[in-house]
Amino acid sequence: MSQSEELSAYTTFGRSEWAALRFNTPLTLSEADLSALRGLNEPITPAEVADIYLPLTRLLNLHFTAARSLAHVKSAFLGRAPHSAPYIVALAGSVAVGKSTFARVLCALLARWPDHRRVELVTTDGFLHANRVLEERGLMRRKGFPESYDLRRMLRFLSAVKAAKVDLELPVYSHLIGDIVPSEHQVVRHPDILMFEGLNVLHARGTAPMVVSDFFDFSIYLDADETDIQSWYVERFLSLQRTAFQQPASYFHHYRNLPPSDAREVADRLWREHHRANLRENILPTRTRADVVLRKRSDHSVGEVWLRET
Repeated sequence: MSQSEELSAYTTFGRSEWAALRFNTPLTLSEADLSALRGLNEPITPAEVADIYLPLTRLLNLHFTAARSLAHVKSAFLGRAPHSAPYIVALAGSVAVGKSTFARVLCALLARWPDHRRVELVTTDGFLHANRVLEERGLMRRKGFPESYDLRRMLRFLSAVKAAKVDLELPVYSHLIGDIVPSEHQVVRHPDILMFEGLNVLHARGTAPMVVSDFFDFSIYLDADETDIQSWYVERFLSLQRTAFQQPASYFHHYRNLPPSDAREVADRLWREHHRANLRENILPTRTRADVVLRKRSDHSVGEVWLRET
């Protein structure tokens, strides 16, 4: 599908046009808050929050309020007590495009609205099969591709969230060791809004009667030119080589002492052979399913916003 065909379903906003939709939504995060929320090599400024995030939180608040009202109407029709399921927001996009920082900042802002103070973030990393399972199935080189996730567990979790069940436990993935940590669990306690972030959250696998996106109320795709994402991936790899890779427990510890030119070559190879393939085959084709697409520029700032109209 060409970009012009994609855009036919969206209204496109330039940065200033989108920023104007903030209206009087207050900026509730300080510089110190942003510093604590930003990720490695993922800059975030108060101007970016004001221009891009705040209009988006206002839109999400309107959608949340409308969804709650509709749920109450349905409960009244059925003659039962109001049932308020968590509102699920999906966030998709490539490795290194900045999803983690974006999700943390957006969750922090949403939690400052009086209508939905309980906001939780869940990443799909916790639904990856453990390395031993991936090795048994010959999928270690496909980690992050759709088939490397425990889809049944993911669907059961989302179904339980929508059924308003509380104290749901899910596994924790460690990026340091590159595996699921058996002794750790994240507990989800019936939030008002659940942010569900991951590479392939908008992907529809095979001919299954139910897909993950069936449970989403709203979806966001964080986008950028492939060349920019590759550059960000390589720079992040080099930064990690100087920090996390130095720890003996790191999955990439064997790369710790590579000369800069060799480290860059390794990062380029990992991008070309793994992450680029996943982006082209599985992630980018799902962009047209998103309600909002945020197009980042080479400096990481969002320059264009697509809002789905149809």
